[in-house]
Amino acid sequence: MKKQLSAMSYADGEMILVDKPYGWSSFGVVTQLKKWTHAKIGHAGTLDPLASGLVICCTGKFTKKLTALIGLDKEYTGIIRIGETTPTYDLESFPENKQDIAHITEDMILQAVEKFKGEITQFPPIHSAIKQEGKPVYELAREGKEVVMKSRQVMIHAFEITKIALPEIHFRIACGSGTYIRSLAFDLGAALGVGGFLQALRRTKIGEHTIEDAYTMEEMTAHFGTNMNIREISPKVIY
Repeated sequence: MKKQLSAMSYADGEMILVDKPYGWSSFGVVTQLKKWTHAKIGHAGTLDPLASGLVICCTGKFTKKLTALIGLDKEYTGIIRIGETTPTYDLESFPENKQDIAHITEDMILQAVEKFKGEITQFPPIHSAIKQEGKPVYELAREGKEVVMKSRQVMIHAFEITKIALPEIHFRIACGSGTYIRSLAFDLGAALGVGGFLQALRRTKIGEHTIEDAYTMEEMTAHFGTNMNIREISPKVIY
């Protein structure tokens, strides 16, 4: 159940569940909340600009809770598009390597998905915020420098296909902290032999906190009575 914004004591410490808009960075959400609350604030886990959904922000003394919140399980819904790949595994870069998908069947997709349940090994995208040589690897990649990503073990509690309308595959995923959904999209496309990338993503749950209890930026704007001033980030291609 939502706690009323008017009842919150931001300087002392509050947890604010935010429905991050598509096109915003998580840092942008924090920046806007600082302008509104004038309080110390941080967030429990980055959500890519081209994704929407739940971001947990903590103010004041509650920022001490952020470390524990970051490690909670997550849940997402979204769309994987097969038949093409992108360098970033999502629409932050242009699709390429177009493949014929006429032979792909529902059974093939469902069988491939089974390979990505339970504890799996994945490589994070080269275009990610993981640091190498003291810099985020996406900066090194943009500079044309060699980036060597180390594999990691992640837990996929559930990988449910909710709709197939090729080239789009709609899904729901429940996973452990540290999972890259972009990598899952790329790996599923590779398993099908036609490539794939993440077309859309929405985070719906962090631990026991759900998107239904989150405030939209429009709701908070109405409460605080000031306009937002955030530069949105757009996808390279809109389907």
